[in-house]
Amino acid sequence: MSDMEAFREAVTAWAAGGPGDPAREVAARLSVRTAVLLEGPSDAAAVSALAESRGRNLEAEGVCVLAMGGAMSVARFASLLGPPGLGLRLTGLCDEAEQGYYARGLERAGAAERGFFVCAADLEDELIRALGVTRVEELVREEGDLRALRTFLRQPAQHGRTLQRQLRRFLSTKKGRKIRYGRVLAEALSPDRVPAPLDGLLNSI
Repeated sequence: MSDMEAFREAVTAWAAGGPGDPAREVAARLSVRTAVLLEGPSDAAAVSALAESRGRNLEAEGVCVLAMGGAMSVARFASLLGPPGLGLRLTGLCDEAEQGYYARGLERAGAAERGFFVCAADLEDELIRALGVTRVEELVREEGDLRALRTFLRQPAQHGRTLQRQLRRFLSTKKGRKIRYGRVLAEALSPDRVPAPLDGLLNSI
């Protein structure tokens, strides 16, 4: 386990009602300066992959990429990591539909909402649109999931949906798939095709 992973675990335990001292101790030892608050692990996988593709080591820079387990947790994490708690700079991504949770949670924690970047639907949708459905299908084939995708597309519930919406839904149909493709899709982006919210986030930290 890396030191930053230990910090993430300590913060998650703190948010669940545990003691805060372990998180404080690790944060001080690592000189953590920024927390990137994300809804789930697939978002974290995409952000980390894109940072690595740009030659950045976020952990070495004192940046903690943290999956909160849902947008409704932002108020709790912001209060622990922002001005009322560890005093870290807060940034992150959120879905447009969840923007209200972020606005209220950050306001209560005294943190600036302007440091957050909004995805139109979610990050997977942004990545699929940036790559194009043809490229995403190629990646699905390269990952060995083409048969599973074809079976999924034959389901009655998928009839009448655009291929973009079908691909987005497909990524969530098996445990772990969304996380894996968060990294796969991010790694496949060319520098000029990075979705604006993701590019803005990486440029801000």
